[in-house]
Amino acid sequence: MSHENVELGYLALDSFNRRDLDGFLAVQAENVRADPRLAAVEGGYHSHDGIRRWWKSLFDGIPDFTMDVVEVRDLADDLVLAVAHSRGHGAESATPFEDTIWVPIRFRRGKAVWWGVFLTEGEALDAAGLRE
Repeated sequence: MSHENVELGYLALDSFNRRDLDGFLAVQAENVRADPRLAAVEGGYHSHDGIRRWWKSLFDGIPDFTMDVVEVRDLADDLVLAVAHSRGHGAESATPFEDTIWVPIRFRRGKAVWWGVFLTEGEALDAAGLRE
């Protein structure tokens, strides 16, 4: 199942970059929990409705946000880790940013049930429960 999950990770990130919300949601379970960086501000995102709220908040604030995927690698039977370079400009200030982000994604039966966005590999592994 791990190879399939790696492919699903690439598919989700490709859908994100194409602004294909339906395609992005298609690889996520209805009860998905997401912990992107905005979650600290907005209290987290649960279910497809939560993902839609996050999507709107993100692209309203950073309309040109993109991720150049470096790799998606298998970590466990149900877990992959995506590494990407993100960049964009703030909608209000036009201030540019660039970051490397680490996105662990946990799958169950071919659908993402949890994912998060972190600034370091260590934070991502901790959140995924792979380090103490």
